[in-house]
Amino acid sequence: MRTDNSAEFLALHFGAYSNEILMSEGMQYEKMLPHHGEVTCYDHSVSVAWLSTRLAEHFHFNVDMKSLVRGALLHDYYLYDWHAANDGHRLHGFYHAKRALRNAESDFSLSDIERDIIVKHMFPLNPQLPQYLESVIVSVADKVCAMREVLHYIGKKQVKGRKNAAH
Repeated sequence: MRTDNSAEFLALHFGAYSNEILMSEGMQYEKMLPHHGEVTCYDHSVSVAWLSTRLAEHFHFNVDMKSLVRGALLHDYYLYDWHAANDGHRLHGFYHAKRALRNAESDFSLSDIERDIIVKHMFPLNPQLPQYLESVIVSVADKVCAMREVLHYIGKKQVKGRKNAAH
């Protein structure tokens, strides 16, 4: 889904909305946090924002593009390595959205749409229904990007395993 220059795309087309977040200390820290396979939390968030804008434009949805971009960038702003052995991370999938919202609210001024995107992006795992179209778009984009990232990682491991078995 994401091209190698998605962050540049966002900066070029949506810089007024994205630059404050992309350049923030928290997002820079996300570059060190593993997420799905070999993808960092930063790269995943940028991919979700990129795909969200593409979906909104492709389907000619009337959305608040600023909130869509910002909410997508901040949807996983939980700022910890969920892979690390820690009892607090055991149910990451169920709780990280609330942690991301808390962190985002402490670092940025958020709209109601942005809050809804962040806290409800894990629907249906978190059973609160998204209130806005922007929230639905980000939730779908998040799942598409996550599946792509995981499948890419698994595929690379299988190819590597086959090469090692052949030697």
